[in-house]
Amino acid sequence: MSTLTKLALGMMGQLRPKPSKGDTATSISLPPPEKHGGLPLMEALAIRHSSRDFARDPLPLPLLSGLLWAAYGMNRADGGRTAPSALNAQEIDVFVALPSGAYRYDATTHELQLVAASDLRRVTGYQDFVDEAPLDLVYVADHSRMSFIPAAQRESYASAAAGAISQNVYLFAASNGLATVIRAWIDRTAIADVLGLTHDQQVLLSQTVGYPKVAP
Repeated sequence: MSTLTKLALGMMGQLRPKPSKGDTATSISLPPPEKHGGLPLMEALAIRHSSRDFARDPLPLPLLSGLLWAAYGMNRADGGRTAPSALNAQEIDVFVALPSGAYRYDATTHELQLVAASDLRRVTGYQDFVDEAPLDLVYVADHSRMSFIPAAQRESYASAAAGAISQNVYLFAASNGLATVIRAWIDRTAIADVLGLTHDQQVLLSQTVGYPKVAP
C-alpha cells in the first residue's frame, strides 16, 4: 500500500491491519539470548545508521531473542533492564508486529504474548516499507506505572526511556548486520485500537527491523 493511500485512510480513521499469516501462537518462548560476541561498542557506533530498505526474510528466533533482550531485556537479578527508566518505573512496553500477529514482549519470562491475531505491520506507520519488513517494534508508555512522576512530565520521561530502547536496537542491528529505523510519523490511534490499549497507555514510537535489502 502506498504512503499516500495509507495517509488518506489514516485521516479517515480507516487504516486497518491485514489478516495474520501462518500459525498464530498464543505465546512464543524465546531461546536464551546470546550475551557474548558482536562488534565492540565503538565499532557498532561507527556504523550505526537508519535504513528504509528491508528484505522480507524473517529473523530467526535466536536473533529475535537477542534483539528483544538487547532492546529491553532483564540484565540483573533484581529485575533491572538493559535500558534506563526514571525511578525504575519500567513504564515502556515493547510490542512486536509480526506477520503472524502482534505480541507483547515479556522481559520477565523472555517470551512473546499474543495481543492481536492480525498483521499489524501496515498500521505501524505511513511509510510503504513497513508493510513488508519482517517486523515492527512499537513502544508504548503505561502512565499508570508513573505515579511518582508529575502527570505533565510523564510523556517526556517515557519518551526518553523509549529513545534509550531504540538506541539499544540500533546498536544491536549494527552489530548483527541488520537494518533499522525509528519512526514517529505513525497513526497512534489506529495502533492503540488494534492493540486494545487503555486510556493510561500511550503509543510513542515505532521501529522497523530486518535484514537490509540487497540490490540486484
